Amino acid sequence: MRGGERPGRPARGTPERPRSALNLRLALAILGVVMCVALGVLALVNGFMILAVLLGVLAIIGVVDICVVIVRRRRRGSGYDSLFE
Repeated sequence: MRGGERPGRPARGTPERPRSALNLRLALAILGVVMCVALGVLALVNGFMILAVLLGVLAIIGVVDICVVIVRRRRRGSGYDSLFE
């Protein structure tokens, strides 16, 4: 028995069909967008224009990643709505 599994329950992931990492990817993308926006505003206020633009670009990439993850989660169907599955 592997760690985290309970006796009498089937494994949630198998070698043929592993568990999806979409929820982790979504959480990390949200965290990245929040951090990039916060640090970008801070950099802009302190006059670091190039850093602010770079962080803005990274925040936009994070928003695109969030959209991609949401589309993939919807494509999986119902039953996977919770972030903590």
